[in-house]
Amino acid sequence: MYSNTIIALLGFIGWALCLLLLMEVIRSWLVLTGQRAANDFTPDNANLSTFMQRLARAHANCVEGLPIFGGLLLVATLTGQSSVTDGTALIFLAARIGQSVIHLTSVTPSAVKARFLFFTVQLMFAVFWCWGLLMAMI
Repeated sequence: MYSNTIIALLGFIGWALCLLLLMEVIRSWLVLTGQRAANDFTPDNANLSTFMQRLARAHANCVEGLPIFGGLLLVATLTGQSSVTDGTALIFLAARIGQSVIHLTSVTPSAVKARFLFFTVQLMFAVFWCWGLLMAMI
């Protein structure tokens, strides 16, 4: 049986991979159908649709967060302290996916507030985990 911490870490990595795959499938389609040249893409998809721009940003958010959130989950596992993260790890993963889905689907003021709420949940867990892991080391 795997801990919630490991499931959340793998889920986080898998989610980032899904966003990347979706972006590359769409980019490949644009190239194969002659709508774009293969060298016509910017890292932020600035010259593509607003959805593609949001997709690039949602993926970047995951990659930017991986060293912090993923690092804490990994530290908890490697130090045998996954009890610090297990109780909230799956909620964290749900908040991460929720943030990304909202990022992809809407930019209305209420959606942006909801996205910020999901990110705040992740930040609170990171602070809690970091504190708990530090206290376990003392």
